[in-house]
Amino acid sequence: MNERPILVTGGAGFIGSNFVHHMISQGKSVITLDALTYAGSRENLHDVSDNPLHEFVEGSISDQALVRNLLVTREPWAIVNFAAESHVDRSIEGPAAFVDSNIVGVFVLLETFQKFIATRGQAEFRFLHVSTDEVYGSADEEAFHESTAYAPNSPYAASKAAADHLTRAWHKTYGLPTIITNCSNNYGPYQFPEKLIPLLITKALEEQPLPVYGDGKQRRDWLHVSDHCRGLQMALESGRPGETYNIGFGQDVENLHVVH
Repeated sequence: MNERPILVTGGAGFIGSNFVHHMISQGKSVITLDALTYAGSRENLHDVSDNPLHEFVEGSISDQALVRNLLVTREPWAIVNFAAESHVDRSIEGPAAFVDSNIVGVFVLLETFQKFIATRGQAEFRFLHVSTDEVYGSADEEAFHESTAYAPNSPYAASKAAADHLTRAWHKTYGLPTIITNCSNNYGPYQFPEKLIPLLITKALEEQPLPVYGDGKQRRDWLHVSDHCRGLQMALESGRPGETYNIGFGQDVENLHVVH
């Protein structure tokens, strides 16, 4: 199984590119599919551009013909889906792109993968959908867990929740070997500069005022992307189909603390 490649969708983005680097560092073969929107960049994969274990394909997960061709010609044993519009403010300003990528795109992946493995023995395959703790709504006194009720508060969170439900439904209805992970706030290399921590660093280096939303008392669980990638590999290789796994650091802090 591990001699065949993994298809990583959205692999030129922040978390996706880190996962690509992580898997290649362990000798795994990876095909990256990315539409190269504002949050994805070939530069994030520059270090593996000439690596024989890596292949880059530019394109959208909503392109069913392209996805089908990649599955048939490359024969990956798993899809790891990072492809998503992922900025809350952008989702408020233009929700249509989030519906297209985060819902329609995931539907295309599920539908195409299901047909691809139908005659190949589903037990040998995995579909890992990488989601977010935003689907659970606002953090309260208790940490989120796998059975926390969904309560999305933005078009972004709602679109990711819909994708989670589609992924679960394809397992329950069609037996597709799917796994869902929900992560807390990530930080680390290749992160798009509009996100809090790289934005703060950039502003500080430029000796500009540091932006703080409201009173800065909002609490978040921060997870380094390298730890997230190790958790994702564990879920992919050892997780049970049909399960959801939450990945987090386990200690939330105020945004103001992060700013300081």
